[in-house]
Amino acid sequence: MSTVTAPSAAALRVPGFWRRALHHRSFVIGGTLTLLLLLAAAVSLVWTPWSPYEMDMASKLKPPSGAHWLGTDTYGRDVASLLLVGARASILVGVIAVGIGLVVGTALGLLAAAKRGWVEEAIMRLTDFSLAFPAILSAIMMTAVFGAGIVNAIIAIGIYNIPTFARITRASANAIWSREYVAAARACGKGSFSITMQHVLPNISAVLIVQITIRFAIAILAEAALSYLGLGTQPPQPSWGRMLSEAQTMMFQAPLLAVFPGMAIAFAVLGLNLLGDGLRDLLDPRLARAR
Repeated sequence: MSTVTAPSAAALRVPGFWRRALHHRSFVIGGTLTLLLLLAAAVSLVWTPWSPYEMDMASKLKPPSGAHWLGTDTYGRDVASLLLVGARASILVGVIAVGIGLVVGTALGLLAAAKRGWVEEAIMRLTDFSLAFPAILSAIMMTAVFGAGIVNAIIAIGIYNIPTFARITRASANAIWSREYVAAARACGKGSFSITMQHVLPNISAVLIVQITIRFAIAILAEAALSYLGLGTQPPQPSWGRMLSEAQTMMFQAPLLAVFPGMAIAFAVLGLNLLGDGLRDLLDPRLARAR
């Protein structure tokens, strides 16, 4: 009996992916905003208009000008420089926290779909229990034990992402396990691990890619919220959430201090969500054929 190979996620895509992508409004807008976020973080590694750690009390609360493009904050720090460096913190938290959820959650979801029975039941009940502890609540509990810091924030957000990836992976994998080519592969003598790696995982990769962009946006929001509460990124490291926290006492004297980081968070989250919507449409073969 010849070996039956499952169609990969790449094979399911309609030819001319990038041609279609460039004509997809959500993908283009979301990709542009996401690229700007990545570009801001990359530029901040080698250059900023001013040092984001240098305080100049004589220049505090300056309006936007040629010297300070977005003005200065209550400590005389350049707001544009703070925004650029703050993008690094958002990306760092997003990448690591989503990575934790992706690796652990996907592994648990694949295991549940492959083993079924009491293994699947135990994993699903564990994920249900984890969902009872949102990222902010988990961070507050970890802060009470280990102290505030970006590491604890990353761990809390990462743990929050695990059940989401586990449930999505398990549901998508169960659909693949019921396909004829998987039954044929089992008839050829392939084991559960081999089928999972060769047939199941490649065919759910599109779903995971879309979910990554969505969870990345949620991680940025969670990091900003934790930093706003003083549980995330700690001084002197710049953070968009802490910039909002520091600006709340100056809303009437300098409202732009809250507008700029708020816009940065909004555009970053909007870009990632639009990118996720675009990828969902482009990677789903049914939606791709309809276009």
